[in-house]
Amino acid sequence: MSNPESFIDEVTEEVRRDRTMALMRRWGPIALAVVVLVVGAAAWNEWRKAQAEARAQAFGDAVLSALGGPDIAARREAITAIDPARPGQAAILSLLQAAALNNGEGGDPEAARARLLALAETPDIGPIYRDVALLKAILLGGTGDAAQDGAILDELTTPGAPFRALAVEQQAIRALAAGDSGTAITLLRALTEDATATPDLRRRAAETIVALGASPDPA
Repeated sequence: MSNPESFIDEVTEEVRRDRTMALMRRWGPIALAVVVLVVGAAAWNEWRKAQAEARAQAFGDAVLSALGGPDIAARREAITAIDPARPGQAAILSLLQAAALNNGEGGDPEAARARLLALAETPDIGPIYRDVALLKAILLGGTGDAAQDGAILDELTTPGAPFRALAVEQQAIRALAAGDSGTAITLLRALTEDATATPDLRRRAAETIVALGASPDPA
């Protein structure tokens, strides 16, 4: 019985081998193409990541070099010469340019404010950059339209807004400028209890309330 069984095993193995070879001849090129495609896609993805990291590093190095200039004039010139590679970098660069325009000898706050307002209107700008640009523009005098400035601050003080506490402080300052100390004190008291406000901001709010002749704690 052993010889017939051995013969059957050999035939079975040969049939299995033939089927395997047939499958390899039929599907082998496709499987090889899939492997090449997967490996190629992975390599391409890694190359893109490396390129993006290199561009980000180059941008960061250029910014640090520009900010390390010997004087404000040199820093303005160096910042202006930086070429951003991505929208986020362009937004950061605009903020730095506005800061450079506003500071030091030969500064131009009006030009800085205009640049910030233009940045805030840039299509598809990230929300965080837009909020920073609007808040800084308000700090430099706003749009020139009191109603529009008020609407901007209302937007910046919505719950969850990243710079809500600073925008509330600006609302209080505007209320004081308009002679409405009651509203200003109410806003400042809210700031003293705002967990999102920095300790310095809460202290500044409390000191302003005392300077206005009121108590930081509501009666």
